Amino acid sequence: MGEKTHNVQFSRASEGTHSQSLARIPSWPLNCPSRYVDANSKTQADGRRGAPNGRANDHDFIDRVIARRSGRPGALLGILEEIQDHHPQKYICRDTLRYVALKTGTPLSQIFSVVTFYALFNQAPQGEHTISICRGTACHTRGSGGLLESLRLDLGLHEDAEGQQADKLTLTTPDGKFTIRTVACFGQCAMAPVVELDHRICGHMNERVLNREVEALNNAEKF
Repeated sequence: MGEKTHNVQFSRASEGTHSQSLARIPSWPLNCPSRYVDANSKTQADGRRGAPNGRANDHDFIDRVIARRSGRPGALLGILEEIQDHHPQKYICRDTLRYVALKTGTPLSQIFSVVTFYALFNQAPQGEHTISICRGTACHTRGSGGLLESLRLDLGLHEDAEGQQADKLTLTTPDGKFTIRTVACFGQCAMAPVVELDHRICGHMNERVLNREVEALNNAEKF
């Protein structure tokens, strides 16, 4: 299969078309619990009414990103990536997808295809720290599966990941401190098993060292 390309030429579409597309996306998070709520809404994410609506500032940011990137090759991909990086929980909710669709005139279904095709986009709030475990062949044969199960137990993630495959797993602790995820391959097979801790690649990992690294991240929050 050839790689998808998303060099989108923005064109104005009707709001009704976006609403119909939105109805066909039932699994995407509907509301943004912390940011990117409809700029016209008077209800804050925490349920309070009448509070200052800071989400307009977020929409200002999105507007600036769209204006700066429109017309460039791969514009839509860059817009979505910058918006996600701007979010403190590093994900994109459905309200944001709707807003980007309306501002760019791009069908919402097309935007949804982008954020579900590329693994870099997150569909749910991410933890303060991200731990990625390689499930490629070399890492698998050298014990990455055991590292994953040990880490899940240490972080109290005992529940099954409903609907998720072992090589595409994403779980976040209830306190929002850690997100663990699996990746297909880091391209560092000579260092297997490989784990990425907050974008830092660690090779020849074992359970003892991984536990020590996780404790260090957890303790860093206390200082």
